[in-house]
Amino acid sequence: MRDYHERLYVPVAWWLLAVPVAVILGAYSYVVVRGPWPPVVIAAFVAGAGALLASLGSARVEITEGTLRAGGQELPLSQVTEAIPLDERQTAALRGPQADPAGRLYSRPYLKESVCLMLADPRVPYWLIGTRHPAELAASIDACLTGKEHVA
Repeated sequence: MRDYHERLYVPVAWWLLAVPVAVILGAYSYVVVRGPWPPVVIAAFVAGAGALLASLGSARVEITEGTLRAGGQELPLSQVTEAIPLDERQTAALRGPQADPAGRLYSRPYLKESVCLMLADPRVPYWLIGTRHPAELAASIDACLTGKEHVA
């Protein structure tokens, strides 16, 4: 059973900006080389931009069987003492000036909100997980902590 699942897709605006920029950058190859190479360079730039955005968009946050999975890392929810949904301002502060170097961060640059998971382990005081739905993720974690069923 899966308690929570979110795929952190790249916003459509990034795709709409990346493709023309890749084409424009590739088009500069017409100045340097002649023959069949400029279209190949343009195609390579577009493919590279697409691969980068697809890679960024493959990020997932998932809770199954009492374990949070984010970015290839696993956190047993038994180690979590509190799940705090954060707004944009709070997230920016915890990513920057108020960040603890021992804390863990899993986010993407296009995610403005997050959930801060306070941990019992003093070596890793918190995990900051970027999400589009901080209240839902925090509620799902709280439901796992209290043993109640969460309906998303």
